[in-house]
Amino acid sequence: MDRQWSLEESVVVDAPPAVVYGLVSDLRNMGRWSPECRSVWVLRPPARTGSRFVGFNRRGPFLWPTVGRVTQARPDSEFVFDISAFGLPIARWGYRFEPEGSGTRVTEFWQDLRTEGVRARAAELLGTVFAGSNPARRVALNRAGMRTTLARIAQTATAGL
Repeated sequence: MDRQWSLEESVVVDAPPAVVYGLVSDLRNMGRWSPECRSVWVLRPPARTGSRFVGFNRRGPFLWPTVGRVTQARPDSEFVFDISAFGLPIARWGYRFEPEGSGTRVTEFWQDLRTEGVRARAAELLGTVFAGSNPARRVALNRAGMRTTLARIAQTATAGL
């Protein structure tokens, strides 16, 4: 089976793009929504293009920190960040916000940045040791996690209105 390098999931949220973008771009919320992320520390909130942050993650007995950098912060449109661990690129995560009816289609996307060479193999080994998942298993975990995260974002956005 060929390796899958990216994923995308979406949900329609009964809230305007500005509301949903505001929730997602406050990275400190990720610990409430993601099944793996427990908390996020942002050096200088609010997060904007270039902002750095630290994520603290857990899945079962596995614990691991990550470092992130926001690469796109376009209000009401797109919010994207790159994740690394121990200086090795791991993944790009992002959210797109598109008006749909009276709400917003929120699309979460993931791209594996462990693409080639010694650094990619080192990052894959770190993922196995610290997060307990090899690249093939990571795709299934991410898909399930994205669905959970999006459902929780939708619930938060609609509860706040």
